[in-house]
This record gives sequence, C-alpha cells and structure tokens, in this order.
Amino acid sequence: MEDISNLPTINVGIVGHIDHGKTTLLQRLAGKWADTHSEELKRGITIKLGYADAIIYDEEGKLTVDKESKGKPIRYITFVDAPGHEMLMATMLSGAAIMDAAILVVAANEGIKPQTQEHLVALKAKKIKKIIIVQNKIDLVSKERALESYKTIKEFVKGTVAENSPIIPVSAIQGVNINKILEELVNIKITQPEENEFPLFLVARSFDINKPGTPIQKLHGGILGGALKQGVLKIGDTIEIKPGYSCKKNNQYEYHAVKSKIISMQKGEHQITKAFPGGSLAIETELDTTLTKADALSGGVASLEDKLPEITNKIKIKYTLFDEIFGTGKHEPVQNLKPNEMLMLSLNTSITVGQVVKTYEDAVDLALKIPVVPLKGESIGMARNLNNHWRLIGFGEII
Repeated sequence: MEDISNLPTINVGIVGHIDHGKTTLLQRLAGKWADTHSEELKRGITIKLGYADAIIYDEEGKLTVDKESKGKPIRYITFVDAPGHEMLMATMLSGAAIMDAAILVVAANEGIKPQTQEHLVALKAKKIKKIIIVQNKIDLVSKERALESYKTIKEFVKGTVAENSPIIPVSAIQGVNINKILEELVNIKITQPEENEFPLFLVARSFDINKPGTPIQKLHGGILGGALKQGVLKIGDTIEIKPGYSCKKNNQYEYHAVKSKIISMQKGEHQITKAFPGGSLAIETELDTTLTKADALSGGVASLEDKLPEITNKIKIKYTLFDEIFGTGKHEPVQNLKPNEMLMLSLNTSITVGQVVKTYEDAVDLALKIPVVPLKGESIGMARNLNNHWRLIGFGEII
C-alpha cells in the first residue's frame, strides 16, 4: 500500500447539470463509480455526496491514475461528486464546503443549463476560485458544434469566478483528454497549513461500520467522515464535536457537544497516523455508534477540546444578494430580504433554516432552527423558497 502521508492532497468537487456526465467522468478520473446508494442506481442521479480517491502518478512525463502504475506518486486527490438535480441543492452546498477546487462539467451537446448556472454561483458563494471547466460529450457533436459550444461557455463564465479557467474538451465515455484534466489538477497550488492553527474538521458524514452479529471484541467505534480544513490531527487526540447530538426536552430540542478520542484515521484506503488539511478523512472514534449512525453528526464541526466557540441560535451576517435567481432560466431579479421570512442557510457542511429578525443595509440578524458553530468569516450560502424550490439568492459571512 502506497505511503500517502507526505503527498500533497486536495479535495476536488465535480459539479454541473444532471446527466452531463459527472459520474462517468469521475469513474475515469478515479476508477470508481461513486453512486453506491441503491436508490441512486434506480433513479440514475446522484442523491448523496459520493467520494472517490485517486493518486496521480508521473510516468516519465505522462500522468496516470492507474493503481498498477510504477510511476512516481505526485498528488493525492479526493473527488466529491455533488448532485446536479435542482431539488438536491442543499447537498451540493454542503459538499462545496469541503472542496478546495472544482471541475464544472458542461455537456457539449446540451450546453449551459439552469443548474450549470446555479452550481457556478454556489461555488462563488462558497469562495471556491480554482475551477476547471470540462466540455464533456464532444464525441456526440460535430467540430463546428463543439467550437460553438466552447464560445458559449467562454461567454457564460465572463465576469465570474471561472472567467480565466481552462476549458478542456473531453469525452468521458471514450476516455479522450482525461490526461489534460490530470495536468490541470497537478498544477493547482495547494495552500500550506499555517503553523499553530487549531484543527478544524468539518463533518460531512457519520456512520456505523459494524455488521450485524460482529463479536463484541471486534466492534468499531462511530466513524466521522469529512475534511480537515486547517491544523493537524493525530491518533490519540481528544476531539470535541459541536453542535453534537440532539434530544427533545419539553418539546424543545437540546444539543450536547460530544467528546471522544481518535482511535484511527484513514484517507481513502490508506491508514494514517497524522492528518493534514486536504483530501477526505475518515476518523474512527470511541463514540457509541448510536450517536454516529445514519449521518446523525453530519453538519457538525470537530476540533481539540475547548477550541470551538459556543453554539448559537442567533447570528448576524453581512451578505451580498445576486442580481438574479439562477436555476429557473427566467432571469427574475432577487428581491430584498424581508422581516420574518425564512431562509435556508448553508454553513460549513450544515444546513439550517433562519428567520429574518432584523435587516440592515448589508447585514441581517437571523434566528436559527438548528444551532451552528459561529466561525467568524465562514462563507454562508443563502437560499429562498420560491415555488417550493430552494433557490440560491446570495452569500454572506458571520460578523
């Protein structure tokens, strides 16, 4: 098994409109089909965040992700496959919280679609500036149509975070130009972790890996899956997870922080003893699996004891609204925030609903249904319910 502990590591999201070939592309880049939930296989769409890991090897100037490669390993990548369906926008936003960079997939035969626009503004809302555009399915169009599609994409990204992003013509199904994507992935600059920063682990999933009937001496503690955004974690560290678990008392939900020791850590198939930022990370804890099963702790934040701020149901955010609503294809302007209206807020990997209490010129006080860990400067996606769909209308940060 490859020692990946010193390999530069990044999380790369694969985003874009439904059926534009994201999951097929992921299979080419990582050799894995990320849609593993039976409901997804039946419906043919990605519902939960899919994960797949790959090592990029350099074989004398030729890049490959072939696990049998005898080349030099140069970069470790976790791919996050985000849902393209408009009803699953909240999941996509949670996924964006753990991405360092993104691949935006646009099918050459269909072009820019409402969800392509919505996903691009979601990347902006989550402050993701490193974007690679993949013009997929070029095997389905003529050379003229491919060039026309390229020009349309260029026009579409003008003035956005992706304005200077490379556009790579690809056929994921035929395996054409996959090496060009690998070259771009290798060239992405990785931010070095700051010395003495306290660790910040965003929990995207939590689960129980024990099969029914496992002997008691072979049982594993609860597992947390997500991304370490800053700092370092080691086996043996005691971590605290907030908001933690919830219980109902006098018709009110109470939240209790959870503490546990780190038993083991894994990146993809690789066991590690020390974790640095970048890539997905699975942490085995000493927690009872009733606390972690079925994503019960997802959306939480973990750090060393007493490092995280107290959770809160009230926040003040400075915000920016988009000029128009994306995802409907109708170019409707975004209306100003109104007192008492409900907004869906995406903060880190958590989703909560906030009621507008008071508005200021470019800030708003919100009362939250589910408490959050108020990390200053953390980017928040804001969505409004329009005709029974949550539509992204802007972004902000806690002040």
